[in-house]
Amino acid sequence: MNQRRIIAIVAAVFLAGIGLAVISKHKPGTENRPSGTSTASVSQMLDEAAQYEAKGDRLKAKDLYAQVVSDHPDYDKIEEVQDRLGALSMAIITSNMPTPQTVLHEVVPGDSLGKLAKQYNTTTEFIKKSNDLKSDVIRVGQKLRVWTAPFTVLVDKSQNILILKTAEEVVKVYHVSTGADNSTPVGHFKIAAKLVDPVWFKAGHKPIPSESPENELGSRWMGFVENPQYGIHGTIKPNLIGQQATAGCVRLVNHDVEELFDLLPAGTQVTIQD
Repeated sequence: MNQRRIIAIVAAVFLAGIGLAVISKHKPGTENRPSGTSTASVSQMLDEAAQYEAKGDRLKAKDLYAQVVSDHPDYDKIEEVQDRLGALSMAIITSNMPTPQTVLHEVVPGDSLGKLAKQYNTTTEFIKKSNDLKSDVIRVGQKLRVWTAPFTVLVDKSQNILILKTAEEVVKVYHVSTGADNSTPVGHFKIAAKLVDPVWFKAGHKPIPSESPENELGSRWMGFVENPQYGIHGTIKPNLIGQQATAGCVRLVNHDVEELFDLLPAGTQVTIQD
C-alpha cells in the first residue's frame, strides 16, 4: 500500500469521526466487506462534485469528495481525490463565503485586526486572507468574515504526515519530516512562539540568520510551549520531506508551513504520536 493511499485512509478514518486507527493491509472489521470499488459509482460522484464546483457550490462538492475518500479508499486515483479535497477545503476556509464556522463581524470604533484575532482566537493573517485585505487598515462599518472554529493538529511519526483538523473533520493532510532515530517527542503540545523568517540558534554555533543557506528552519517557525526547542517549521531540504531526518522538529516544505502559519493562532493544540 503506497504512502498516498495510507494518507487517504487516515483522513477517511477521521471523517468517520472514529479517530486514528492503525493502518495495515488487512484492517480489522473489514473481513465481511465486499472487496474492490465500483469505478462507475465513484466516477459518478466525482462528476457530480465537479458540477457543483463549476456552479460555485464548494460545500456540496467538498462533501462528495469526502464521501469518496471515506467510502472508497481502494479507488485507484484516491490520492488525487484526497489532494482535491484538501485544496477545496482550504479554499473554502480561506474564502469569504459564509459557513457554519464563520461569523460576519461589523467593525466598530476601537476595533483592529489584532483585537479581532484575539477576540475570535484566530490570526490577523487569516482575517486578511478571508476578506482580501491588502493592509491592516479596517474601517468602521466594514463587515469582515471571521473563522471561529478552532483548529487542531495531529502528527503521525510512523507515516510522516500532519493532519489539520477542525472539530472532527479533516481539512488537509500534509507530508512532513520527523526526527531521525525517533527523536521527535510524542504527546500533547501547544503552539507558542510564531516567527517569520526565523533566526536559527543552533547549539554550539553562532546564530544563523534567516537568509543564510545553512538555516534549516525555512520560512516559518511555530514552537511548542512545553518544549521550546521543538516545533513545526519550514525547510531548505524539501527532498527529505516524508523521511525521519530532523533533529526532532516537524518539518514541512515552506509553502505548506506558511499556509499553516497563517491559520493557527498561538495556543493551538498539537498532538504527536508514534
